[in-house]
Amino acid sequence: MTPTLVPHHPARDWAEIQERMLVPLYEAVYDRLGLGPGSQVLGLGCGSGLALLMAAARGARVTGVDGDHARVELARERLAAGGGHAIVEGDPAQAGDPSGPPYDVITAFHPSEGTGRELVAVTPSAQSGAAVVLAGWGPPERCATASVLRVAARLAGGGPAPRDELEEVVSRSGLRPEGSGRVSCPFGYADTDSAVRGLLSTGDFDAAIRATEAAQVEKEILEALDPFVRADGTVWMPNVFRYLIARVP
Repeated sequence: MTPTLVPHHPARDWAEIQERMLVPLYEAVYDRLGLGPGSQVLGLGCGSGLALLMAAARGARVTGVDGDHARVELARERLAAGGGHAIVEGDPAQAGDPSGPPYDVITAFHPSEGTGRELVAVTPSAQSGAAVVLAGWGPPERCATASVLRVAARLAGGGPAPRDELEEVVSRSGLRPEGSGRVSCPFGYADTDSAVRGLLSTGDFDAAIRATEAAQVEKEILEALDPFVRADGTVWMPNVFRYLIARVP
């Protein structure tokens, strides 16, 4: 197989292809927390806002924060119907509303290196006992996509992609761990082109592209996807994600 080299639009590819793969994770977390009317939700790294839209559909009032301008614009489009929702671009500290009710749920479904600092910045806007949720990949042996992510790490000049250290982030942020869970989140795509576009939209391959070139990255992603291409041309990769729930003291 050879790369298609079609133009990629990471924010829109994330919104239209990739983000929906995590719907089971969002639903499982919201069910466990009993999210509903009266909930005040803050989403860190909210991306194009699907998780927030699902929370708003349950009656929650939501605020999202993200540093990617294009994704913020898409999130604002999704949540434009009102309901007191807000999307903040940039500094998480700006997400607090002193005149509004404190947050009782903070989510970081896509934690990054800066998530710990962001939690420290926003927890003063949360009520005591508020739930903080972080999520990440489950055991590599239960994540088919792990073999594709190893391509990103190798091309970027590093070793195997590290496990998400959710407990460490919670500890550094001064939160109290409460519980955890695992959720099946298979990645399914209509074809290999959609799979490549969706995976590139995650940002996990950005360093590899900087270290080599887009065509090489796409070629190696296609090769890594080959075992997961079914007879009808669709791509199916079973995965397990894990989430950790902590509480604000």
